[in-house]
Amino acid sequence: MKFLLILLTLMMSFAAPVFSQQGPPPAAPRVNTERIRQQEMSSREWQLRNVEKDPVKDQRQLKALMAQTEEDFNRILELHNEIARAIASNNGLDYRFVSEATGEIKKRASRVQSSLRLTPEEGHASAKAEDFDDAQLKDALIKLCKQIRGFVTNPSIEHPNTIDASQLAKARTDLEGVIQLSGQIHKLSKAHP
Repeated sequence: MKFLLILLTLMMSFAAPVFSQQGPPPAAPRVNTERIRQQEMSSREWQLRNVEKDPVKDQRQLKALMAQTEEDFNRILELHNEIARAIASNNGLDYRFVSEATGEIKKRASRVQSSLRLTPEEGHASAKAEDFDDAQLKDALIKLCKQIRGFVTNPSIEHPNTIDASQLAKARTDLEGVIQLSGQIHKLSKAHP
């Protein structure tokens, strides 16, 4: 009888790993994927902080900085989605909305750039200012959405455990482009009646 209990116990201990290897669970709801992205972003921030010569020593300050960066990152994504919906609609552009959204994107992207230390490297040409008029505003918003998408889907941002110098440089360039273009669009749309 003891032998059967031991055998049953061993079979159960070997069965657990087998059941866990049956494949991925069903697709998680969107909230879970966003939470995973937030956790990866927090991990990336922590890694970037530990690379610096003078790391943040106060854990509360680090957590607050990480929370602020995560909030900024998520808000930029929300504004990106709202702008994309506005562009896709058949209605004309609401200049007030465009002005407020791009102003907030610029502010938050600048803060993300500062907190993640993604400022363009010295000697690296920053994004050139582009001139465009009201008729080109929709095209500029599309370009802004593409730059935001390029930044948030960059492997250095999506997968914080892998650091590729060329991808990190592209993330810097994309983020700088988001800041410059959102500022230009903000000024144009703010001046519009």
